[in-house]
Amino acid sequence: MRVIRRLPETLINRIAAGEVVERPASALKELVENAIDAGASHIHVRLSEGGLAMIEVSDDGCGMTPDEIALALERHATSKLPDEAIEMVETLGFRGEALPSIASVARVTIESRPQGSADGWKRVIDNGALVEEGPAALPPGTRVRVEQLFEKIPARRKFLRSPRSEWAAASDVVRRLAMARPDLGFTLEHDGRRSIQVRGGEALEARVAQLVARELAGNSVEVDLLRGEYHLTGIAGLPTYNRGVADHQYLFVNGRPVKDRLLIGAVRGAYADMLARDRHAVLALFLQVPAGEVDVNVHPAKSEVRFRDPAFVRGMVVSGLRHALSTGDQRSAQAPSASAMAAWQAEPISPVGAASPSQGSIFGQTWRPEPRVSEAGLAWRGYEQSVMAPPQARAEIAAEPVVDAAKHPLGVARGQVSNTYIVAEAEDGLVIVDQHAAHERLVLERLRSAGAGQGTAPSQALLIPEVVELEEVACDRLEEASAKLAEFGLALERFGPNAMLVRAIPAALAKGDPAKLVADVADDLAHNGDALLLGEKLDLVLATMACHGSVRAGRVLSVAEMNALLREMEVTPRSGQCNHGRPTWVKLAHGDIEKLFGRK
Repeated sequence: MRVIRRLPETLINRIAAGEVVERPASALKELVENAIDAGASHIHVRLSEGGLAMIEVSDDGCGMTPDEIALALERHATSKLPDEAIEMVETLGFRGEALPSIASVARVTIESRPQGSADGWKRVIDNGALVEEGPAALPPGTRVRVEQLFEKIPARRKFLRSPRSEWAAASDVVRRLAMARPDLGFTLEHDGRRSIQVRGGEALEARVAQLVARELAGNSVEVDLLRGEYHLTGIAGLPTYNRGVADHQYLFVNGRPVKDRLLIGAVRGAYADMLARDRHAVLALFLQVPAGEVDVNVHPAKSEVRFRDPAFVRGMVVSGLRHALSTGDQRSAQAPSASAMAAWQAEPISPVGAASPSQGSIFGQTWRPEPRVSEAGLAWRGYEQSVMAPPQARAEIAAEPVVDAAKHPLGVARGQVSNTYIVAEAEDGLVIVDQHAAHERLVLERLRSAGAGQGTAPSQALLIPEVVELEEVACDRLEEASAKLAEFGLALERFGPNAMLVRAIPAALAKGDPAKLVADVADDLAHNGDALLLGEKLDLVLATMACHGSVRAGRVLSVAEMNALLREMEVTPRSGQCNHGRPTWVKLAHGDIEKLFGRK
């Protein structure tokens, strides 16, 4: 019969570390939160090998005496809970488990000097054992160094990911905490190279745009809603400024970064009728609620919270976002093409002498365009006006014979509705085609038939290679997949830490936007990770490329273009559904139409 016994202290700490310290990013989060709670004005973070080799967090906070350092390394010892009202906690860390848990699975060096003191102190713990302590020279504040995480626990070490993956997670942790506190300065260095540097005292909008994306500043609206003691603030991207994955949604409750399902669902609901199902909003929301109205003890990592009135919180988030987005309805994140704007030139068709009706008065001042053609050209324009009839906005009679609808299953195009749907007449009914969904499938099948993924896909070299700025982590993923992407015809090269150089794109997408294509391919790689088989990942990236090469909803098509699309659909396999599983066309039989009008 087995005997019940008390576990040794070292094993207890390792069990606690299994909940608190999942990976280097988890340890980094606890250390940075401690620095924030210590009243620091600037926090400096250094990492080596993504945190696997070393994590160092330095701050200029209140500091600790030698006795406080020793006490901080004991389990459930903390300065952040002045009484026993744990439900009223307002600090980021409060359990008193982080430092002893980390010290039980790594080599931890704590150096600290209290504000106003002339002396500092150092204490070194190696996997739970005290190995060194004594005086230390450092400025006022605290410096914590964590080395060789899980080095003596091979069972945990082997489940850690590559340094690059761990670096991505650690960078996200610092980014979220820096976003939550724009009043503090943050510096992040990885293997000697500075990745993040922000100064304290910035405005919330500037801090969010600096850490998420520079374009967000001009493509977002401010959120500000107050209901009683609940206050919702933040920055919400316009629906047209979206991403392929939801990794750019930053949510905070009382200054604490969270990944709460209730809040994520509320964001999805607010954007439900403004975004496609496979697109995600970009935003940063900060919710301040009374401490007694939210439970932060749900999860050991404090990444989830529980609200006393979840329906109220969800409704507040949805209404706050929708009200803010309604103020930006007339704005769009999709800027006009530079080449299209350059072609839009005002050319005079008469001498500049007197103002013509086309040279209208603006605010009482006559506007006259500068002449852009020669005198001979002006004379010809005047003659052209005198002998040619002005346009009458009428359609000319088609010169080509009308196609017989009986010869084609999808019929003959008769028109276009909302510049999105093609209406065709077939022998047995009415066919409605989603032009974007249909062409998306056709482009995908073209890419496949051209040998994409087998190393034979034709590519179109760019006359001037385009530089696409992305996050460093996204560039890392693209660099790893560059060999396979080249098989699709997409040739990429690394161009510094935060940029990729596009040298060629697939020939089938020669008219596409390389920057948008590369950004979405990076999102696909981030969303799918390494869990899918190679073939499945290639198909998903191929589908993204096809989406960029297809005609968009809202584009006006000529009758010839509509008929060409219908004819290609008839000979293309799987043309009945798009790459996302939606139908590309529907048919109303003659009998169904007659029923609508009560004829049957």
